[in-house]
Amino acid sequence: MKDDHTIVRSVLAGDQGAFRELVKAHEKLVFHMVNRLIDRQEEREDLCQEIFLKVFRNLSKFKFQSQLSTWIASIAYRTTINYLKKQKRFTETDLEEVSFSLEDIQLNAEQRIDRQHIHQYVHGLIRQLPLQYRTVLTLYHLEEMSYAEIGKISDMPEGTVKNYIFRARKILKERLEKVFKKEELL
Repeated sequence: MKDDHTIVRSVLAGDQGAFRELVKAHEKLVFHMVNRLIDRQEEREDLCQEIFLKVFRNLSKFKFQSQLSTWIASIAYRTTINYLKKQKRFTETDLEEVSFSLEDIQLNAEQRIDRQHIHQYVHGLIRQLPLQYRTVLTLYHLEEMSYAEIGKISDMPEGTVKNYIFRARKILKERLEKVFKKEELL
């Protein structure tokens, strides 16, 4: 696989294959970003396409002052947030609001919990986190980005990123401990 500089130069020179390569290299990242914030599959697909169109249109402005993946994730994050604002599904109070409806996803107490159920349950809890919490958690744990990279993507100070990750983990831990015995989580 080519390095980012080579791919960007090739795309800017009109090589369609290079753009397909760029999309393939970063589609998981974009999908993870959009998937954590948007519920409906059709909307996810449309947003992912819109994000890569923006990447294509603005690629000449990319100056390698950060990693290409960070720049693309930043476009994905802002495009998704703007979409949610237009749909009136996101307000600034979502950033601080931490309300869970545990009963909505409570598992049957008699049901034997296996790892798959726990995995699904945790993903359900993550979906209920405030927007900023689930975003930083996804970028940190699934995309394995640094605090600094997440800060660049989300325009948050590094300390805020660390704080949001800490709070999100704490919330998840508390919710999990209420439902599962500690032995089941090990």
